[in-house]
Amino acid sequence: MFEPKVYINRRRVLLEQMAARTAEGNRGIAVFLGNVDAAMNYRGNDYKFRQDSNFIYYWGIDEPWFAAVLDLDSADECLYGNDVDIDDIIWMGPQPTVASKGEAIGCSKTLPLAEFDKAVMAAVAAGRPVHFLPPARYYNQMKLAELTGKPNAAVRKVAPVAAGGASEELVKSVVAMRLIKEQCEIEEIDKACELGYWMHTEARRGCKPGALEQDIVGRMEGVTLSKGWGVSFTTILSQNGETLHNHSHHQIITPGRLLVVDAGAESNTHYASDFTRTYPCSGKFTTKQREIYDIVEQANELAFSLTRPGTSYWDVHCATVRYMLEQLKALDFVRGDVDEMVACGISGLFMPHGLGHNMGLDVHDMEDLGENYVGYGDERQRSSLLGMGNLRMARDLKPGHVISDEPGIYFIPALIEQWKREGTDKGFVNYEKLADYYDFGGIRLEDDVLVTPEGARRLGPYRLPIKSSEVEDIMSNE
Repeated sequence: MFEPKVYINRRRVLLEQMAARTAEGNRGIAVFLGNVDAAMNYRGNDYKFRQDSNFIYYWGIDEPWFAAVLDLDSADECLYGNDVDIDDIIWMGPQPTVASKGEAIGCSKTLPLAEFDKAVMAAVAAGRPVHFLPPARYYNQMKLAELTGKPNAAVRKVAPVAAGGASEELVKSVVAMRLIKEQCEIEEIDKACELGYWMHTEARRGCKPGALEQDIVGRMEGVTLSKGWGVSFTTILSQNGETLHNHSHHQIITPGRLLVVDAGAESNTHYASDFTRTYPCSGKFTTKQREIYDIVEQANELAFSLTRPGTSYWDVHCATVRYMLEQLKALDFVRGDVDEMVACGISGLFMPHGLGHNMGLDVHDMEDLGENYVGYGDERQRSSLLGMGNLRMARDLKPGHVISDEPGIYFIPALIEQWKREGTDKGFVNYEKLADYYDFGGIRLEDDVLVTPEGARRLGPYRLPIKSSEVEDIMSNE
């Protein structure tokens, strides 16, 4: 939790943002639902609790069963939660009061949780607009539907508040604020990246022939639990790197293969890191592996060099995939005019994902609010092409943006065969060359980047080894 003034200022700025997007005199209320405990297999044996990120951002309390209301007309605010009773104290020990928790976030008015329901229903009955964000959790979805009288499906759909459902005005206001990170947030992301560095160092040290993938994952995740909240997303570690989000860890590390490790740590304040490295399971890259690896490494470096205020991440993505296609053309994987290939989306065969995404309190920051609201806004339309269409961040860059830089090249047999069968490649792809790469796997290399007034910097105090020679040298020493 930050100092009270951080949360006070955030709520003040939110009032200003909403004033610019709503009509004076009948702006209504903004409703924030914190998360609740969720049973893993029976009540009392719950999943590890994770607070809603928007609730953390504006109200700071990292505990279940809290809610809040911000009156957009009067600027009144109230935090709702229950003080513990003797039954709770027996199991949990004495706990701070809700009033003291409100004081810690600069909110002087607190009431029991049951009063939250009454406040929302009273606003609905009075015909006041009720602004809320699309809920990620089913409990919150059902709760909002119950309080507002809207269908379950409607509370997930973002639209102008007058149309019902989740408030587009509130979504746009929150996105505008959370996209640009405050200094206190950047410091926390740096800490998460340091934790991610040590997490990935454990992975690299564990990448030895005969080791079990699951054992490596366990050691990595142990680092995040010993020094932070845990992982920021389900760990991806696999020798089948052509499967972009492979969560199966049953294989033995085998000489001659590549190990893709895409994993992140979450700090105790819930800020995230997200790194990817690809390691030769033998400790040395083969000639084929090094050729592709070096292209990806240079693409990562190119993207970083282009990342600066005033440049769109759309353009950075296009420049990066253009470079990759030039290098793949030099190796005879593709043939023809590279600019035409970029326009036709040929890079999607080799890199079906986008260059990066926003990061912060969520590893894919705010994507529960709608990926297009977060990564595109009103600046451009999303592409329908494979690869470009999966770009999650395309906005013009500003100081304070935190984004991932994660180019990759993959040889996905099923996708290659489909393109070959359907003629999707428009004659640009050399399938005879690709036939020798069906067992190659994939390579991805990812860093976390802060846009600064001068350009950009990689987050965290240390950078994981990335050049092929560096990786080989450190693996041989370890």
